[in-house]
Amino acid sequence: MSKKPQDLSGASVVSGQLGQTIQRLRKAYNLSLGELSEQSGVAKSIISSIERNETNPTLSTIWRLSQALDTTIDKVLAETDNAPFIEHVLPKAIPVLTSEDGKCTLTIVGWIETVDWVQWYDFFAAPDGVLESEGHQRGSVEHLSVLEGELEVEVDGEVRRARAGEILRYRCDREHVIRNLGPEPARATMVLIVQASVMS
Repeated sequence: MSKKPQDLSGASVVSGQLGQTIQRLRKAYNLSLGELSEQSGVAKSIISSIERNETNPTLSTIWRLSQALDTTIDKVLAETDNAPFIEHVLPKAIPVLTSEDGKCTLTIVGWIETVDWVQWYDFFAAPDGVLESEGHQRGSVEHLSVLEGELEVEVDGEVRRARAGEILRYRCDREHVIRNLGPEPARATMVLIVQASVMS
């Protein structure tokens, strides 16, 4: 499985705003589809489909596009700076990241406005599901609260397991892996504290 900075393993992103954002950024840089394709390494046909919201790109694809557009994945996934005080988000507008093998998903339930210091997700892993991630910002800590099943976390060769009702906290500013080695699906709430002061 290939890795990119802040890789969450190839992911499908479901968001009606994604195509509009990519198109807006491309036009802001006065780039044609062909030019963005050349700079990002993403096929022109794929970029066109993304802009028309006809496909759910992998996280790796979004990373390559964000690099070519001189921005970040978080900003590409951002929807608007004018969010209302009470925001009602429908399921189809909630981004979902899916691992390349299709066995793990991360539903982004956190608010885009807090992404620089806290991020949270609903995590699901089918049996044998594996989620590999590159290290986040130095000092960052992840909190994995297991709701169903059993999950294993590996960081720098250290391995710990947690069952439903248990929590694993670990430094995630280095490569880390979450696995479901059990026979049943597993679910957890994942909270990422960016540059957690407790570890500084």
